[in-house]
Amino acid sequence: MYARILVPIDGSPTANAGLDEAIRLALKLDATLVLLHVVNERPLMLETATAASFDEIRRQMLADGDRLLEDAARRALDAGVSSESAIKELTAGRVSDVIVREVGRRGCDLVVMGTHGRRGVSRLIMGSDAELVVRESAVPVLMVRDSAARRALDLPAADTAGAH
Repeated sequence: MYARILVPIDGSPTANAGLDEAIRLALKLDATLVLLHVVNERPLMLETATAASFDEIRRQMLADGDRLLEDAARRALDAGVSSESAIKELTAGRVSDVIVREVGRRGCDLVVMGTHGRRGVSRLIMGSDAELVVRESAVPVLMVRDSAARRALDLPAADTAGAH
Protein backbone atom coordinates (compact mmCIF):
# COMPACT_ATOMS: atom_id res chain seq x y z
CA MET A 1 0.00 0.00 0.00
CA TYR A 2 2.39 2.72 1.21
CA ALA A 3 6.10 1.87 1.11
CA ARG A 4 7.73 5.30 1.57
CA ILE A 5 6.21 7.91 3.85
CA LEU A 6 7.53 11.48 3.79
CA VAL A 7 7.42 13.18 7.19
CA PRO A 8 8.29 16.90 7.40
CA ILE A 9 9.66 17.73 10.85
CA ASP A 10 10.54 20.99 12.56
CA GLY A 11 10.57 20.05 16.25
CA SER A 12 7.13 21.53 16.96
CA PRO A 13 4.45 19.57 18.87
CA THR A 14 2.39 19.34 15.68
CA ALA A 15 5.30 17.95 13.66
CA ASN A 16 6.01 15.48 16.47
CA ALA A 17 2.38 14.34 16.39
CA GLY A 18 2.79 13.76 12.64
CA LEU A 19 5.99 11.79 13.26
CA ASP A 20 4.29 9.63 15.90
CA GLU A 21 1.44 8.83 13.53
CA ALA A 22 3.86 8.10 10.68
CA ILE A 23 5.79 5.69 12.92
CA ARG A 24 2.58 3.86 13.82
CA LEU A 25 1.62 3.60 10.14
CA ALA A 26 5.09 2.52 9.05
CA LEU A 27 5.09 -0.25 11.65
CA LYS A 28 1.80 -1.64 10.37
CA LEU A 29 2.72 -1.25 6.69
CA ASP A 30 6.41 -2.20 6.93
CA ALA A 31 7.17 1.15 5.30
CA THR A 32 10.25 3.38 5.35
CA LEU A 33 10.04 6.92 6.67
CA VAL A 34 11.65 9.75 4.75
CA LEU A 35 12.30 12.41 7.37
CA LEU A 36 12.57 15.93 5.95
CA HIS A 37 13.64 19.14 7.64
CA VAL A 38 13.54 22.42 5.73
CA VAL A 39 15.76 25.27 6.88
CA ASN A 40 13.98 28.44 5.84
CA GLU A 41 16.68 31.05 5.32
CA ARG A 42 14.41 33.72 3.84
CA PRO A 43 13.48 35.43 7.15
CA LEU A 44 17.11 35.19 8.21
CA MET A 45 18.25 37.04 5.09
CA LEU A 46 15.87 39.89 5.83
CA GLU A 47 16.86 40.22 9.49
CA THR A 48 20.62 39.65 9.42
CA ALA A 49 22.80 42.73 9.30
CA THR A 50 26.10 41.18 8.21
CA ALA A 51 27.23 38.27 6.09
CA ALA A 52 29.26 36.92 9.03
CA SER A 53 26.25 36.83 11.33
CA PHE A 54 24.13 35.29 8.55
CA ASP A 55 26.68 32.49 8.05
CA GLU A 56 26.90 31.77 11.76
CA ILE A 57 23.11 31.68 12.21
CA ARG A 58 22.73 29.56 9.06
CA ARG A 59 25.29 27.04 10.37
CA GLN A 60 23.43 26.89 13.68
CA MET A 61 20.09 26.35 11.93
CA LEU A 62 21.58 23.49 9.89
CA ALA A 63 23.10 21.95 13.01
CA ASP A 64 19.74 22.22 14.80
CA GLY A 65 18.06 20.60 11.79
CA ASP A 66 20.57 17.74 11.83
CA ARG A 67 19.82 17.16 15.54
CA LEU A 68 16.06 17.14 14.86
CA LEU A 69 16.56 14.58 12.10
CA GLU A 70 18.83 12.43 14.29
CA ASP A 71 16.27 12.48 17.12
CA ALA A 72 13.43 11.59 14.74
CA ALA A 73 15.46 8.76 13.17
CA ARG A 74 16.26 7.44 16.65
CA ARG A 75 12.56 7.51 17.59
CA ALA A 76 11.72 5.58 14.43
CA LEU A 77 14.52 3.07 14.99
CA ASP A 78 13.50 2.56 18.63
CA ALA A 79 10.02 1.68 17.34
CA GLY A 80 11.46 -0.73 14.76
CA VAL A 81 10.92 1.50 11.72
CA SER A 82 13.57 2.19 9.08
CA SER A 83 14.14 5.76 7.97
CA GLU A 84 16.28 8.03 5.88
CA SER A 85 16.81 11.73 6.42
CA ALA A 86 17.11 14.83 4.28
CA ILE A 87 17.74 18.46 5.12
CA LYS A 88 16.97 21.14 2.55
CA GLU A 89 17.74 24.85 2.57
CA LEU A 90 15.08 27.27 1.35
CA THR A 91 16.07 30.72 0.13
CA ALA A 92 12.98 31.46 -1.98
CA GLY A 93 9.48 30.08 -2.26
CA ARG A 94 7.56 28.23 0.41
CA VAL A 95 8.30 25.25 2.60
CA SER A 96 5.35 23.49 0.95
CA ASP A 97 7.13 23.69 -2.42
CA VAL A 98 10.13 21.85 -1.01
CA ILE A 99 7.93 19.18 0.59
CA VAL A 100 6.01 18.51 -2.64
CA ARG A 101 9.24 18.42 -4.66
CA GLU A 102 10.83 15.92 -2.25
CA VAL A 103 7.82 13.59 -2.52
CA GLY A 104 8.67 13.04 -6.18
CA ARG A 105 12.44 13.07 -5.76
CA ARG A 106 12.39 10.44 -3.08
CA GLY A 107 9.65 8.25 -4.53
CA CYS A 108 7.26 8.69 -1.61
CA ASP A 109 3.68 7.51 -1.85
CA LEU A 110 2.26 9.21 1.27
CA VAL A 111 2.92 12.38 3.26
CA VAL A 112 2.16 12.47 6.97
CA MET A 113 2.46 15.87 8.59
CA GLY A 114 1.30 17.82 11.58
CA THR A 115 -1.05 20.74 11.25
CA HIS A 116 -2.05 23.45 13.69
CA GLY A 117 -5.63 23.27 12.47
CA ARG A 118 -5.88 27.07 12.40
CA ARG A 119 -9.18 28.56 11.36
CA GLY A 120 -10.54 31.95 10.53
CA VAL A 121 -8.34 35.03 10.70
CA SER A 122 -5.26 33.27 12.10
CA ARG A 123 -5.30 30.89 9.12
CA LEU A 124 -5.57 33.81 6.70
CA ILE A 125 -2.75 35.73 8.39
CA MET A 126 -0.38 32.81 8.99
CA GLY A 127 -1.03 30.91 5.77
CA SER A 128 -0.79 27.17 5.73
CA ASP A 129 2.05 25.22 4.22
CA ALA A 130 0.17 22.08 5.22
CA GLU A 131 -2.86 23.15 3.20
CA LEU A 132 -0.67 23.93 0.20
CA VAL A 133 0.92 20.49 0.42
CA VAL A 134 -2.55 18.93 0.35
CA ARG A 135 -3.44 20.99 -2.73
CA GLU A 136 -0.22 20.37 -4.65
CA SER A 137 0.80 16.84 -3.67
CA ALA A 138 0.50 14.07 -6.24
CA VAL A 139 0.19 11.53 -3.40
CA PRO A 140 -2.22 11.32 -0.44
CA VAL A 141 -1.52 13.55 2.56
CA LEU A 142 -2.50 12.63 6.11
CA MET A 143 -2.83 15.69 8.34
CA VAL A 144 -2.36 15.13 12.07
CA ARG A 145 -3.26 17.58 14.83
CA ASP A 146 -1.32 17.65 18.07
CA SER A 147 -3.12 17.05 21.35
CA ALA A 148 -3.41 20.79 22.16
CA ALA A 149 -5.11 21.45 18.80
CA ARG A 150 -7.45 18.51 19.39
CA ARG A 151 -8.42 19.87 22.81
CA ALA A 152 -9.00 23.35 21.38
CA LEU A 153 -11.33 21.87 18.76
CA ASP A 154 -12.90 19.55 21.35
CA LEU A 155 -11.95 16.40 19.39
CA PRO A 156 -11.42 12.94 20.91
CA ALA A 157 -7.80 12.07 21.73
CA ALA A 158 -7.43 9.53 18.93
CA ASP A 159 -8.88 11.76 16.21
CA THR A 160 -6.69 13.04 13.42
CA ALA A 161 -7.61 15.02 10.39
CA GLY A 162 -8.37 12.81 7.43
CA ALA A 163 -6.24 11.91 4.46
CA HIS A 164 -6.76 13.92 1.28
